[in-house]
Amino acid sequence: MMLTGAGPDSSNAYTINGLPGPLYPCSNQDTFIQTVEYGKTYMLRIINAALADELFFAIAKHTLTVVEVDAVYTKPFATTSIMIAPGQTTTVLMTANQVPDFTGMFVMAARPYLTSVFPFNNSTTIGFLRYKNARTWKGKSPVDPSSLKLHNLPAMEDTAFATKFSDKIKSLATPQYPCNVPKTIDKRVITTISLNLQDCPENKTCSGYKGKSFFASMNNQSFVRPSISILETYYKNLTTSSFSSDFPEKPPNNFDYTGGDPLTQNMNTKFGTKLIVVPYGTNVEIVLQDTSFVNLENHPIHVHGHNFFIVGSGLGNFNEARDPKRYNLVDPPERNTVAVPSGGWAAIRIKADNPGVWFIHCHLEQHTSWGLATGFIVQNGQGPSQSMLPPPQDLPSC
Repeated sequence: MMLTGAGPDSSNAYTINGLPGPLYPCSNQDTFIQTVEYGKTYMLRIINAALADELFFAIAKHTLTVVEVDAVYTKPFATTSIMIAPGQTTTVLMTANQVPDFTGMFVMAARPYLTSVFPFNNSTTIGFLRYKNARTWKGKSPVDPSSLKLHNLPAMEDTAFATKFSDKIKSLATPQYPCNVPKTIDKRVITTISLNLQDCPENKTCSGYKGKSFFASMNNQSFVRPSISILETYYKNLTTSSFSSDFPEKPPNNFDYTGGDPLTQNMNTKFGTKLIVVPYGTNVEIVLQDTSFVNLENHPIHVHGHNFFIVGSGLGNFNEARDPKRYNLVDPPERNTVAVPSGGWAAIRIKADNPGVWFIHCHLEQHTSWGLATGFIVQNGQGPSQSMLPPPQDLPSC
C-alpha cells in the first residue's frame, strides 16, 4: 500500500453494491477498495511515496498495531493512526473486528501533516475496507457521505499527535533482534537545517518573498551537485577541486535557532560541495536542528547506505551539555529516514561500516533541489570486506 496523496481529478466516483457514491479526488480511474473477512488479521505495509508531504493515515474505527518501520522490527504498540514521512515505511497489523453498517465499508484515508507556510494540496485521499459477506443495502438512494466519515484521522496541524506517535517507536532489542546502537561516539556533527532567502543578484529579477530567491542549507552550506561523479573521483583517487572534505561540524553562528524572527535573520547561504569524511568503523552522531528561517518545518532527512538509530529528539534548541544525558541507548528506533520535529531537533547515531560515497538529504523533493543536502564518505577499512567493490565491467561511462 503506497500513500501518495490525493490527485487533482475529482471526476471519478466509486460504487457501493452497484449504487453511485459521492465524488472524491483520486489519482486513478477507480477508488481503492480492499475486501476483508471478519475476524482475520491483516498486515499492511504502508509507504509514503509523496514528494512534498508528511502524511497521517488511519482506518475508521479500526486499531493499527505498529510492528515495523523502515524494514526493522519494533516493539508492537497500538494506535488509532500513524504519521509517516516521505521515504518512510511502516508495517501495521489490523484485525477486521468491527461490525459494518449498511454499506459494508470503512474509510481508510491519508491527509497531509502541515508544518509549512508554502502552498500545498490540502485534500484527503481515501480508500475503503469492504467486509466480505456484509449485509447488502437495498435502498435506492446514493450513499450518504456522512456515514463514511473518518473520526480518528488527526487534524492537519496536529503536531502533538505526530510527536507522541514518533516517541512510541522503539527497537525490538531482543537477543534474536538486538539493538546495536553505538554507545559511544567518535565524532559529533551538529547541523542546522534551514530554508533560506537569498539576496537577488544585481541586474536580475527574483520571484521569491520580497524579491529574493529560495534556497536551503545545512550549516549555511547549500549543496551544489558537481558536474563530475563524486563516487568515481573518490574511487579512482583523482585530484579535483569540485568538492572538499570540510563540511562544518557545527553551525557557523550560534543563535536562537527555533525562536527568532524568520524574516529578519541573515539568511544568505554559501554554495558549494562540502562533504563529511570519516574512517571505516567510525561511530558518528549527527544532530539535525530545525530552524525558524522562513518557517519552522518538519524535515524528513534520509541517509543513503546506512541505517541509523534515533537516540534523542526534542523541541527547541539542542543543548550539547544537557540533552545527550537523556538519550535512549537501550532501544532507540532504527531507521533510514528521520522526521526532524518542526521547531526541534533529532540526534542520530551511525556505525560507518559501509564504505563509499553516500547522499544525505531532505526527502521533501523541493528542499533537496534547493540545496538541503550533503555528502557522506566512508573510507575503506583494512580488509577486502571493508573496502568499496569495483564497478561492474559493463558500467556505462558518465
